[in-house]
Amino acid sequence: MKKTKTLFFFSYLLTIATLSAQDNWEVLFNGKDVKNFQQLNGDAKYDIKNNELIGTSKMGTPNSFMATKKEYGDFILEFDVWVENGLNSGVQFRSLSKPEYMDGRVHGYQCEIETSSRKWAGGVYDEARNGWLYPLSRNPKGQEAFVSGQWNHYRIEAIGSQIRTWVNDIQCANLVDNTTSKGFIAFQVHSIHDESLEGKTVRWKNIKIKTTDLEKSRKAVDSDVPEISYLHHNLTEDEMRKGWRLLWDGQTTSGWRGAKLDRFPENGWAMKDGILTVLSSGGQESRNGGDIVTVNSFGDFELSVDFKITEGANSGIKYFVDSELNKGEGSAIGLEFQVLDDEKHPDAKKGKNGNRTVGSLYDLIRAENNGSSRGKNFKGVGKWNNARILVKGGHVEHWLNQIKVVEFDRFSQLFAALVEKSKYEKWDNFGRLPEGLILLQDHGDEVSFKNIKIREY
Repeated sequence: MKKTKTLFFFSYLLTIATLSAQDNWEVLFNGKDVKNFQQLNGDAKYDIKNNELIGTSKMGTPNSFMATKKEYGDFILEFDVWVENGLNSGVQFRSLSKPEYMDGRVHGYQCEIETSSRKWAGGVYDEARNGWLYPLSRNPKGQEAFVSGQWNHYRIEAIGSQIRTWVNDIQCANLVDNTTSKGFIAFQVHSIHDESLEGKTVRWKNIKIKTTDLEKSRKAVDSDVPEISYLHHNLTEDEMRKGWRLLWDGQTTSGWRGAKLDRFPENGWAMKDGILTVLSSGGQESRNGGDIVTVNSFGDFELSVDFKITEGANSGIKYFVDSELNKGEGSAIGLEFQVLDDEKHPDAKKGKNGNRTVGSLYDLIRAENNGSSRGKNFKGVGKWNNARILVKGGHVEHWLNQIKVVEFDRFSQLFAALVEKSKYEKWDNFGRLPEGLILLQDHGDEVSFKNIKIREY
């Protein structure tokens, strides 16, 4: 038996030597020890057996990470993983642990490993920082890549701001983000709160990394996998090729005016560093600078807006707005993607069944995540969240942080019935205009917007 194990180990070493000589790959885990790693945060157990790194779940400990002592910037990482059903895990990359940040908590990009019904394995999560950056809610093909109960092969390409992942040679994530350019790689054993999960394992093997000749080693991008970019006030080449343009230039009032003015408001709005902020006036709707609208009208389009609310704030992103409908007090009239602090603003409790909460079609349809029991994926007050509005003919969708939360047909009888029972029933043809303005609302609370971009169909 001992002789067999020795032969197996020498065979493994030969494989390592061969691998290292091919295409400049470097073995990240030698199958023998973790002397080039350090364990961070939690104290879940890590073992080595049959050249596998094995993490075992443990009650009462936070997330545990077996992290490389070396930091990596641009790289291609490949590994195989087997995780027992019910466990959540992941591999950190470009990650950090600093005493001044949450007492050393590991934070940074994570490629998801999971067995849950939502099927986001291969997506990119920003651990202890920005939450989900690339859930697989917009990539149904990628959702089917991971197979429970077997070894799954992962590939992560982190080159510049482009972060792409594959599971079993199926592309899962196509992310553009430049928050962190360098950090360690770490293998996670997630914390558990269910005693039935204690003692379950996640296993990794064949872990290798490549840091040179990366451009010619890239895999082709699947055209069905949407690119999601978090670059500040910049469009990617892919976005420009697909017809995206910035709806606000980040510096001037060009293309915008007051909803009830022929010019941009002289006060109530501030512009700085590519961020557009409506200033607080104590919650008085449209009493300071007032709403602002686009100069141009839009019909079929896809709109993306990043927004950040202050505590207790209320605002909205409206579309198919006719600024001539309401010349009196209050906001201009149009369909509205609600922007709200659901916890602190009283409007969240008004309306019907939550149809005034963040992401909702205001006063008409409640925002909800039908694909998960974990809520709407709102990142919180004081953090940047993304609103995405898609309109094609009568079909309309609201997406909050890449999760679809509202879907409806604005020409349907059901929509007409909802309008008849809402505050909008007095407005003829509400929500059914062939085209209209896009509006950012002044509801009297401080709310910021950035990366306002659109493409028309």
